[in-house]
Amino acid sequence: STYILTMSYALYIAGAALTLFWYFLLRPRKGGKDAPPTLLNSPVVPIPIIGVMAEFFKSPNTMIKRCYRDIGPVFTIPISFKRLTFLIGPEAQEIFFKASDDVLSQNEVYDFMQPVFGSGIVYDATKKNRQVQFQTMANGLRTSRLKAYIKKIEEETRLYLKQHWTGESGTVDLLTCLSELTILTASRCLHGEDVRTHIFKEVQELYHDLDHGLTPVTVFWPNAPTEAHKKRNKAREEMVQLFSKVIKERRQNPERSDGTDILSLFMDIKYKDGTPITDEQVTGLLIALLFAGQHTSCISSTWTSMWIANDPKVLDKVIEEQESVLKGDMSKTLEFDDLQQMEYLHNCMREALRMCPTFIMILRRAEKNIPIEVKGQSYVIPKGDFVCVSPTVSM
Repeated sequence: STYILTMSYALYIAGAALTLFWYFLLRPRKGGKDAPPTLLNSPVVPIPIIGVMAEFFKSPNTMIKRCYRDIGPVFTIPISFKRLTFLIGPEAQEIFFKASDDVLSQNEVYDFMQPVFGSGIVYDATKKNRQVQFQTMANGLRTSRLKAYIKKIEEETRLYLKQHWTGESGTVDLLTCLSELTILTASRCLHGEDVRTHIFKEVQELYHDLDHGLTPVTVFWPNAPTEAHKKRNKAREEMVQLFSKVIKERRQNPERSDGTDILSLFMDIKYKDGTPITDEQVTGLLIALLFAGQHTSCISSTWTSMWIANDPKVLDKVIEEQESVLKGDMSKTLEFDDLQQMEYLHNCMREALRMCPTFIMILRRAEKNIPIEVKGQSYVIPKGDFVCVSPTVSM
């Protein structure tokens, strides 16, 4: 009986200690008396603090919509020790888009991408190095280069349709198809002909593990010991090894590239202090650019295609415009100027983006206390809060 009593006390103490540990780990940071209203309970998952996180991780978009409906345009969702303050609607989010980096900073909120991109890439880089990286990316997307990409994208698209869309009619999963096609065209334009021809399969598989290594948990615990993170880390190491070989072969045999792909631009980067970029950083920039473009391109093209296909009148008008621009020759090789003349198609894309934005959330970190007034109600967003807008809810 003494042994049983001792064990009972030990279990009680261990349970109390564990409860206190989780309480102090998960309890939300206080925001002050003028802070926006903070959610401490969830009607969806009725467990204090933990329930709020469970609802958010289940479906951030659904929860943001509910909070906007129940609370209003300004509210805070605590996730562990971090506070996410949301600004919903034109009046509330105005300051988000007008504030400078000294007030609302991007760097700290996207540090969870460092395990994917690597050290010294994009928001993990110094300000001067980041400027060089962004400028090089911008150079790779100039009109002169985009003109060279048109032919490559068309070739990849026609080949994909020939291989996968056989017959006069059928049913396809647009999201899957356009995701696959986006990766194919991105690899051709970003990585180059040699990568697309010889190692695309490996790059695609590694990108899959990198992409699936980005989960809701990642945002708050980037190095959590999860299976997805283990695969992500392994994939990044293999991606660096893969592209290091490509870069080495490119330097030895420059004729293997036509010089239009963005990999060629990244290989030539020199920072303002004269330091040349490393192979690992080149790989990180390629991954960053692929992440930046793949999801947005895939989602926006899927919604655009779906809305066009859903309305026969719109579809007829799109085809009519293309026949007019191409003078009836639908097999004609596309030129950049041809695409620029397809105004109705561009308007369809804009409307699809308006109705179905590609981002659930855009984040910044408050570098100081930020006073805000919305619909006659005044708040002070505390320094250190993650300030968020949600295009999918605001639109």
